Formats: sequence, C-alpha cells, structure tokens
Amino acid sequence: MSKIVVSNISKSFGKTRAVKDISFDVRAGEIFGLLGPNGSGKTTTIRIILDIYQPDSGKVAILGGPMTADKKNHIGYLPEERGLYQDMALERVLTYMASLKGMADADIKTKLPAYLEKFDLAAHAKKKCKELSKGMQQKGQVIATLIHDPELIIIDEPFAALDPINTQLVKDVLEEERDKGKAIVMCTHQMSQVESLCDRLVLVDQGRVLLTGSLEEIAEHYKTNEVLIKPVSALPASLPDVREISRVNGSYKLSPEEGVTPSQLLETLVSNGVAMESYKVLVPSLDEIFIHVVAEGKKQND
Repeated sequence: MSKIVVSNISKSFGKTRAVKDISFDVRAGEIFGLLGPNGSGKTTTIRIILDIYQPDSGKVAILGGPMTADKKNHIGYLPEERGLYQDMALERVLTYMASLKGMADADIKTKLPAYLEKFDLAAHAKKKCKELSKGMQQKGQVIATLIHDPELIIIDEPFAALDPINTQLVKDVLEEERDKGKAIVMCTHQMSQVESLCDRLVLVDQGRVLLTGSLEEIAEHYKTNEVLIKPVSALPASLPDVREISRVNGSYKLSPEEGVTPSQLLETLVSNGVAMESYKVLVPSLDEIFIHVVAEGKKQND
C-alpha cells in the first residue's frame, strides 16, 4: 500500500519553476530515497508533501487521501536544520515536541527514558541543548521524529554530524522502523547510505525526475560489462574482445568490446591462458550513476 502518492506536481516561485511535473509513490515497509543536488527541488517537494506549500498543479495523497490535521500526528519529520530549543533541557524539549504530536503525558514518561537510553543520551537529558554536541543534538532530533510512533517518516540528512558508531545506530533504528511496516522517505547526499538502506529511489534535478526505480533496476540499467581481475602474472598488452586495459590498485580493469558480455570475456581470458586470483563484474556505484545522470540532464537542458 502506498503511503505517499505524488502525481504530476509542479511549483513555481515567481519566474523560477522549482518543481516540474514530478511523480512517485512511497510504499509501506520501504525506505525510499529522494535524491538530488542542491537546488534540485527536493525541499520544495517535501514541503508540498507536508502541506506547507500548495502545488500549482498536480496533487499529493498522504496516508490514503488529502492531508488533515490528524494525519500530521502520524508523520515524523526530521528537517536538515536543527530545531531544538537551545536554552531548554533536552528532556524538556523532547517532552514538549512529543506533546505537539498528541502524545499523552503518561506515554511520554514511559517511552522517552527508553529512547534516551537507546541513543546514549540519558546522562545528558538535563543539559541544555546548546551544551550538547552536534551529534547529540542530531540524535535528539531523531528521537523527536520517532517517539510518537509515526506511520510515515520523512528524514532529511539523518546522519549529519554523526560518527560511524552513531551512524550505524540510526541506520539500525531506521531498518527496525521499516520492518515494522513504516514508510520512510530519506533525503541525503551520502550515496553509500542510500545504497545500504534504500529499497527504491527517485533522483530529481532542476525540478524534474531524472531517474527512478529500485537499486537493482538502476544498477542493471547502467552496467557497462567492465570487469576487474587480479591475474597471477602480468597481463599481455592486448587481449581479444578487450577494448581497454587499465591498472586499478594492483588489479586490472578490462573494458570489453561492444556486445561482449562478462561471461564471454571470462571464456576469452581462460582460453588465452590468463590465470586469475579473482574475477569481478563491475557495477557502477550510485555516486557514479548520480554524477552521470545529472550531467546528462544538464546537457539536455543546455
């Protein structure tokens, strides 16, 4: 079931068209990546989803229909900018923010200590937010996003200011929420986190959708048939079916001729007496795909 359905939305600010006919859906039980470079239209899209902006055209369905005041209590939103009250104690801020989402005092008193313990913040609960590190404040905002058990979670740069240990902690928590059937929209520039967490994604730039699908579908579409091998001895200067050979950290990247598949290339290597310690079909990273797709999109607009 789709928790968000975005249908052909567009939005302009004066002469600037920030969003141009964007469509996608976000389903229960998935982490969905909303990606794009700075100024691509991601933030405007999120604000339209959250009913902060109204689209000039198109529509958005949230949790089965139009946004309502009650539905907002079933949404957890982590903005990129920190929103904690700096002169208030962390515990007091989180209590207040939970109450804004309709939580009863008794429920807050039951759940908040467990969250503080989980995020290693219990010893800092009485400190003013301005006394906390940026990473601690980020974890506090994650608690504020999740404590009311939202059905839909929208998170913008959730790993900002987090060290590797706390990054893994937040990743584990997001996966737990997904496995409970929550729908999660994640905006981030950290492609490694997208590759490890997201089930599907949409890439937007200049307000337009450039790419959408599952990570497997996208990788399959952009694969190049290149392989990385580690031979037992030096390779010959040229090989049949190989267009280019280059060194990569002690291994060799082989770019095959047009139409030559990795399995055919393996047969060629074996038949030519090339003994190998390893043979790996190269799949482009999401970083590489991101850069390629954005560059192609800019060329089309020039």
